[in-house]
Amino acid sequence: MLLALVCAVAIGEWLGWPFLAGPLQTYLSQTLHRRVLISKDGAFRVRFVGGLRLQAAQLEMAAPTWSAAPHLLLARDVTLELRYVDLWRSLRGQRLRIHRLQAAWLDAHLERRADGQASWVFASNPATRSNELPLIGSLAAGTGLLHYRDLPLAIDLEARLSREGGLPAPESTPRWRLLGSGQVRQLPLQIEMQATGDLTSSTPMKVTVKAGLGRARLHYNGTALDSTSGVALSGRFDLAGPSLAAVGALAGVTLPTTAAFQSRGGLVKQGDTWSVVIDDATVGASRLNGAFVYEAGRSLPMLAGRLGGNRLLLSDLGPVLGTTPAVTAAAAALPVKPTRGPGRVLPDRAFNLAALRAMDANVLIDIGTVDLGTSLLESLRPLRGHLQLAGGVLTLSDLDARTAQGQLKGHIALDGRGAIALWDAQLRWDGLRLERWIHQVRANAAPPFVAGRLSGQASVRGQGRSTAEILASLSGTARTGLHGGAVSHLAIEAAGLDLAQGLGVLVRGDTVLPVTCAVADLAAERGVFRTRVMVLDTPDSTIWIDGTLSLASETLDLRAVVSPKDVSPLALRTPLRVRGSLAHPQVSIEKAGLTRKLASSFLLGLLNPLAALIPLIDPGDSADAGRSAADCQRLMRATARIGN
Repeated sequence: MLLALVCAVAIGEWLGWPFLAGPLQTYLSQTLHRRVLISKDGAFRVRFVGGLRLQAAQLEMAAPTWSAAPHLLLARDVTLELRYVDLWRSLRGQRLRIHRLQAAWLDAHLERRADGQASWVFASNPATRSNELPLIGSLAAGTGLLHYRDLPLAIDLEARLSREGGLPAPESTPRWRLLGSGQVRQLPLQIEMQATGDLTSSTPMKVTVKAGLGRARLHYNGTALDSTSGVALSGRFDLAGPSLAAVGALAGVTLPTTAAFQSRGGLVKQGDTWSVVIDDATVGASRLNGAFVYEAGRSLPMLAGRLGGNRLLLSDLGPVLGTTPAVTAAAAALPVKPTRGPGRVLPDRAFNLAALRAMDANVLIDIGTVDLGTSLLESLRPLRGHLQLAGGVLTLSDLDARTAQGQLKGHIALDGRGAIALWDAQLRWDGLRLERWIHQVRANAAPPFVAGRLSGQASVRGQGRSTAEILASLSGTARTGLHGGAVSHLAIEAAGLDLAQGLGVLVRGDTVLPVTCAVADLAAERGVFRTRVMVLDTPDSTIWIDGTLSLASETLDLRAVVSPKDVSPLALRTPLRVRGSLAHPQVSIEKAGLTRKLASSFLLGLLNPLAALIPLIDPGDSADAGRSAADCQRLMRATARIGN
């Protein structure tokens, strides 16, 4: 009986069990909960030894009832091979792996609904099964059509796969070509791929990919190899586009919105881990490089690595900071709504807080030069820091920036877990040469208006949906002091409206006065900075400044009072006012005191022309100046302790 059974199985395997076409069709339809039609003509063969191998003139598998597609799979002259171990893993909820699929012609319609249910999942309870696309180890087709629609990923793609020369003998090296078009996240997609080899072979396939997504372009030249953890890749790439965010959205990686970019480098993929080395990346006028590892298999994807480069222009990150729209009107050929209102200068483009919650990151930053985007300020050389993104909280710690022979250190955090971002900054600066940090180009090689070493700290926090909203809600303190400073003599006399001494300085040429003390102590509440103390003391005069600077209304209202220490025969000393918007500040003088002086001078001039000078004589106030200098020195010592 055993021998008869073995012989019956052997004969059945040799003949291909032709009488099982009907029962197998019924069994698969009931098991997969999907109608399955198998051609019953003489081409039908099925074998069970060593795995399930099916040959048929035609195989059709229906789409699920919720789909409008004509079918899930339709194949002619088809050979399908499944290993039992792969079937067993699939029944346990793992990704289905088809060992070999060969067909003269096949047409597949793959869909995934918004709720995640996929047409290629056959279980009665799809939530218990893997929604990943089936992995095909070896594919041979004369012609293939693929229709893929994925609502969660916003993908709608149609592709045609062809094998050069149709279906040649198994010993020949297959050459493939795939042409596809469609949309990804409402952007037009075009893809062309050429491959040589067999994915199941121990020799990697040679693969070339050219793809375009919107205005982004990708060219990949490398290899692909099937492994136990999926398809492994290794090769070189060239990538260009209107913004890094456009590419990041396609790959599921949170990348900043930037100016137009292009980059080249190498990549390696093993399982769910991508390793990328960027040899050179040009973002606008910035030149960057880096090395990153992206782990997509985690519950929350993780990006780690380092970002370096020779030069970064802050203006190239304008869309990140909200200073420019993500796509310019010229690039999109469409009008762009301005992000600033009339007279507004602070960026108010809304943050993409959802992107902060899409992944985690751990990146070290080391950039040679950071151009601040203005000729008035010296660049940062270098800029180093540690950027971390965890659970929607973005932090830049260990900040170390050098500029103007000084140093900036601190910590910045942006909490994007809620609907409104929470921002916190703790910054310290020390030894900044003011004459270098703020460029002060004057005619005839005149000395800078102000010079010296600036030290201090700021501790501020705010909240909002944009940079402008955060700045408009700031609260905290900022203190700074000027050490070893000097100030333009002409500027001091002009601030005090000292006509006589100012005229003398103009005739002799401007010189510098040593700054014996200079300190500023500001407090912020709801975006309004108020001067608790702001004073500058020189041997000639002491200047006190009070008032407010509002980042909420983007206006300022400052008042400067000059207390001279010496006698001047002709001075119109009166407080100066700086008012208006940040975009258009206006300088004026307080007219009440000046009017009294001029009126007195006019009336006395009617009696005697020389008497008209009496109201314009300024005797100075050395006692008051001495008290001011002492107060300033006390505050200066406090600021020095802060800097240390």
